[in-house]
Amino acid sequence: MKQKILEYLQNGKIKFHSKDDMILFFAGKYTKTPKEIKNVVNRLISSGQIYEKRKGEFVVVNNKNYIKGKIIGTSKGYAFLSPIDKNLPDFFIAQKKLSGALDGDLVLAKVICQTEESTECEVVSILENANVTVVGTITYHSKDAFVIPDNKKLNKEIFVPRKLTMQAKPNYRVVVKLNKSRSGRLNGEVIEILGESDDIYSLELGIIREHKLYEQFPEQVVNEAKKVKQFVSNDEMVGRVNLTNKKIFTIDGEDAKDFDDAVSIEKAGNNYILSVHIADVGHYVKYNTGLENEAYTRGTSVYFPNMVLPMLPVELSNGICSLNPNVNRLTLTVEMEIDPSGNIKSHKIYESVICSCHRLTYNQVYKVLCGDEIESQNLKDIKDDLLIMNNLSKILEKRRNDAGQLDLDIGETFLEVDKNFNVSFVKRRERNEAHKLIENFMVVCNEVVAKHFATLKIPFVYRIHEKPVLEKIKDVCTFFNGLGINTPKLKEITPIFIQQLLKLTQDKSYKEIANKVMLRSLQKARYQDVCLGHFGLALDYYCHFTSPIRRYPDLVIHRIIKESLHKNFTKQRKEELADFVLDASYRSSETEKNADQAERDVDDLFKAVFIKNHIGEEFEGVISGVQNYGFYVELDNTIEGLVRIESLPDDAYLYMEKSLKLKGNSHVYSIGDKVKIKVVNSNVFERKIDFVLV
Repeated sequence: MKQKILEYLQNGKIKFHSKDDMILFFAGKYTKTPKEIKNVVNRLISSGQIYEKRKGEFVVVNNKNYIKGKIIGTSKGYAFLSPIDKNLPDFFIAQKKLSGALDGDLVLAKVICQTEESTECEVVSILENANVTVVGTITYHSKDAFVIPDNKKLNKEIFVPRKLTMQAKPNYRVVVKLNKSRSGRLNGEVIEILGESDDIYSLELGIIREHKLYEQFPEQVVNEAKKVKQFVSNDEMVGRVNLTNKKIFTIDGEDAKDFDDAVSIEKAGNNYILSVHIADVGHYVKYNTGLENEAYTRGTSVYFPNMVLPMLPVELSNGICSLNPNVNRLTLTVEMEIDPSGNIKSHKIYESVICSCHRLTYNQVYKVLCGDEIESQNLKDIKDDLLIMNNLSKILEKRRNDAGQLDLDIGETFLEVDKNFNVSFVKRRERNEAHKLIENFMVVCNEVVAKHFATLKIPFVYRIHEKPVLEKIKDVCTFFNGLGINTPKLKEITPIFIQQLLKLTQDKSYKEIANKVMLRSLQKARYQDVCLGHFGLALDYYCHFTSPIRRYPDLVIHRIIKESLHKNFTKQRKEELADFVLDASYRSSETEKNADQAERDVDDLFKAVFIKNHIGEEFEGVISGVQNYGFYVELDNTIEGLVRIESLPDDAYLYMEKSLKLKGNSHVYSIGDKVKIKVVNSNVFERKIDFVLV
């Protein structure tokens, strides 16, 4: 239906008096109810596919005249548009051409100029307002109150009438619900008081609210969750494959509370029968319910050092959907027969019920794999299974390595924060053979599911990672050459070629920094309704199926899988699904980016808190980034600080962008160099740390 309306508007000559007039016209033309047509038209408008140029005159948007993208604000007032279509450059937007759009807003813009020298546009419609609420610090001037946004890119103070301040004290951090006046001034009302501006919890909560994240669920969602039974009934087991007598177990981190994947293994001659069992969240979260709508809104669970904001309420995430040990749980099982070379010989996908016999941690499994006698005795009933799994894991890893899989191995941060917001330590998160075992099993499972549904040509949400841009890989080669590495001639960008580049840094002190430089040159993985493969994993087919408790796209495809197991798809149903997965893919990509940034911001906050207690101390680190204003140094514990150019020895420094150096007549500072620094400042509010060279 959507495509028919777009085609008619593109080619039709009829003029409409209003939007309602157009809805009635299409309802009659295609024998649909006005409500059905209204829903389609509203989706077309909200997604920016059609635009009401004048009352009743709708035009179909195309890339030549109109661009959809996000506003990147600046403290100067003007802004830039970052197009959704990543093949397009950023566009400049003058302050008077913003039409009230603010930093982060999703907008439709009309192209004013697009040449090699200049790109400029103007906002014609705000499709999604990113600033319904704003976090800032409240101040008072005589009778008036103003909130200064934490986000400097908003570039405006927010006026708040005294009666709408919730009697917040001066210099307290607050959340303001925003209203825009016709004059362009920002007005608002205080809806939440977070605490004193320099309080650590207030700062963390400010970051969380800035990213539009919340600890509490809406009342409707809470009530729906409470009604869900916390046990599997006999009726629910009917029609499922009963696997409760199989040796099935979960392997997760020490502090994990939600377990959405379990594994089991058998041998069939020389082949392996690997089964991955994933919580059947779609059984409990039905379409068009409060639980579903909230999962769509949140998109993902968000993990902070001292708290988790789950996608689903604890009754589901830690309760009936979690594959807790010694209780029956509903699952979707992917059973794969894999030969000794790691090739998938056959597979089955079916609804099942399991009873996990162990809740294992990575440390427990790693000890068994290393031959620890005590742990091997404790887990003697599944010890052989774990050893067989480890053999298969290495086979699968070799298969992907041979295809060109990129293992960038960039250390993640682990912070321990107590209830008083004291940071006990900051270190690199461990990654051993047990972690790799689960990673390899989940990857092959996701690959099999993606290929299965791509072959069936059923609308689906895929996880894609596209080939990097040629110029960026050339820049990486230039950087490697500057380190004294002779890079192979670039003929074609393939995973194997990138893998060869990374191997050249394998035994170097700057290996991890080189990996980071490579990572920045790659495209970002995202969700898409078209299967375009995963460059980083060197796979033609990939999706996210294995974490439906904490990721919305996994939940979406679980529903599609369950529907495909029970009935055939009609042409109309495929059209409906196509619209839905397109929307879900875009939404899931956006919520993932937002969650990732929130997690990084909170990590940076607690890193700044931790290092504040070490001002004046000296550490060794590696130059991890170079800019025209100085360079960044990363310590062994992943904390990063800035060495400002004005603190360096006097010299005529030149910033060499491609080789990532600050070069003077007598001094050269290059990315990857080992240096010794002293901590001189930690700005907890701005989450910035300053070092000086020793």
